[in-house]
Amino acid sequence: MVAARTGEAPVSDDKVKGPASYFPSIEKKHGKPIGHWLAILDRAKDMKHMEAVAMLKSEHGMGHGHANALVAHHRASAGA
Repeated sequence: MVAARTGEAPVSDDKVKGPASYFPSIEKKHGKPIGHWLAILDRAKDMKHMEAVAMLKSEHGMGHGHANALVAHHRASAGA
């Protein structure tokens, strides 16, 4: 089960796959809930995928994997 746009980390007995599998480590490493990052990406909706990844990396200190997972999840759940 994946919490789509609620900003909550997925909770389920099933193994989470895809970009959402990064959510627990993103929250642990960066100290913010996933909803915080999705809200930032909502405001950056006009950026291309890699521009949004670069913004998360440069302005928020994320590694490429975490930034890419957030952007991919955000775009998939928004239907972009």
